[in-house]
Amino acid sequence: AIDAEIKRFGLDYVHLDISHQPPEFVKEHFPTIHEKLLGLGIDMTKEPIPVVPAQHYTCGGVLVDLFARTDLPGLWAAGECTESGLHGANRLASNSLLECFVFGEAAARDILSMWDELDAPPEIRPWDASRVTDSDEEVVIKQNWTEIRRFMWNYVGIVRTTKRLERAANRIRLLQSEVEDYYGSFRVTTDLIELRNLLQAAELIVGCALKREESRGLHFTLDHPQTDPIARDTVLLPR
Repeated sequence: AIDAEIKRFGLDYVHLDISHQPPEFVKEHFPTIHEKLLGLGIDMTKEPIPVVPAQHYTCGGVLVDLFARTDLPGLWAAGECTESGLHGANRLASNSLLECFVFGEAAARDILSMWDELDAPPEIRPWDASRVTDSDEEVVIKQNWTEIRRFMWNYVGIVRTTKRLERAANRIRLLQSEVEDYYGSFRVTTDLIELRNLLQAAELIVGCALKREESRGLHFTLDHPQTDPIARDTVLLPR
């Protein structure tokens, strides 16, 4: 509901107000928040608090078995990146703690049990950097990184519409062209690789959202608020 109002009116935040309660009540029940806000110049006993929804950066997706194995040999996964089924279809606060405790240990035990049988990783091919130079435009990466964050939050976010998703898809295509041109001209850095990964993740999220013409779980769209009677598996299939 908060996100819907922010999107509807183009707001940066909405207000949460508890000033109707006595100051002693507020300080006793929310001592840490009260102290933190005072440091920011906000007295929650007298005035409203600006709030926005929190962002979850990863909400599952990688299928694992009971040993935390993925379908890629030699790759185990545990935590918020997985779709383990441990909590059914729920995505609630602190779920990842149990995911990490249970599947983290399962992965460790499984890896140790077959450590001597694991294949050695393939040799890395020689890297030819003779035709590229160090970048003198690192600001390009920073700008693109910031842009992805902003349009994914504003156009994709929690409450979605087809029009905003299409705008996000257009931005992704433009950025992919810019990043590929940059990637072919300068030496590779960790930030540059992560920028490409962010773009690819954004492309998959937006593409999946556009194809799912219903609202289900974390995907809620104003254009298709109903939930289909039969759940479909992911629309993201190997090419």
